[in-house]
Amino acid sequence: MKQSKIQTTNRYINSALFKHLYTIIVELRPKQWTKNLLVFAGLVFSHNMLSLPALLRSSAAFVIFCAVSSAAYIINDLADVERDRLHPVKRLRPIASGLISEPTAISIASLLLICSLIASFLLSWSFALVTVLYFLIVVLYSFYLKNVVLLDVFSVASGFVLRAVAGTLVINVTLSSWLILCTLLLSLFLALAKRRHELLLLEEKASVHRQILNEYSRVFLDQLMAVVTSSTIIAYSLYTFSAASLPNDRSMMLTIPFVIYAIFRYLYLIYQQNEGGNPETLLLQDKPLLISIVLWGIAVVLILYRPWA
Repeated sequence: MKQSKIQTTNRYINSALFKHLYTIIVELRPKQWTKNLLVFAGLVFSHNMLSLPALLRSSAAFVIFCAVSSAAYIINDLADVERDRLHPVKRLRPIASGLISEPTAISIASLLLICSLIASFLLSWSFALVTVLYFLIVVLYSFYLKNVVLLDVFSVASGFVLRAVAGTLVINVTLSSWLILCTLLLSLFLALAKRRHELLLLEEKASVHRQILNEYSRVFLDQLMAVVTSSTIIAYSLYTFSAASLPNDRSMMLTIPFVIYAIFRYLYLIYQQNEGGNPETLLLQDKPLLISIVLWGIAVVLILYRPWA
């Protein structure tokens, strides 16, 4: 009888521990880590993908950005906890729902931030400075910039650009200015799409959850998205036949259809399926979009590294 009670207690403890760990993992938002794949852009486009030292450094940079971004998400959730509880989806987040206490969340964020910043300085001072700048912008966004019209979406977009820049600094290469421009435009598109989704989802309660939504309208966001998507396609097309680091036969132009299709597919999901609130979820769940991105990546690698040459 005593042994049975001990086993039952152990199972309860293990189950409770597993649930707590799972809740922490959910709060870290691992689906958002797909954004940090941008740190590999410098590795791929600088023809260093087959260099083991460069690959290891880029992989370390990816892990560091995952930790820093997770710490930033926790801080953002702490700042928005009351508003998140009014949101039909965000109220289910661990902090907003009370599954993780605020002191525990602060402890997790602090640990992630300290460890990741130490690791970043060990890799490279320039990489570490960009990492710190990224974190500061995210924090500034959480407490101020998210309430400033247009600067809110630009601050979100800057996070993507800084990821790409950090990926080049960690392996000491230069990323094409065209790719930086494309990254900025594409991230602006995603940020605007997210604002549009929030505006439609929350309707008259939109300003209660996010005050800045008072400054936007569906028509205004649609116009901005039209400008950004057109600019993205033009900028990427110009990059494929004008960047000095690409093959002289302009074979990179073969990747343009994949980019156009991916953007058109995303627009379809936004306007016809009322999606766009979670880009990382769409990337993983929408098969046509995912396939187009995977095919684009395969085409880029084949063109840059030419295994048949």
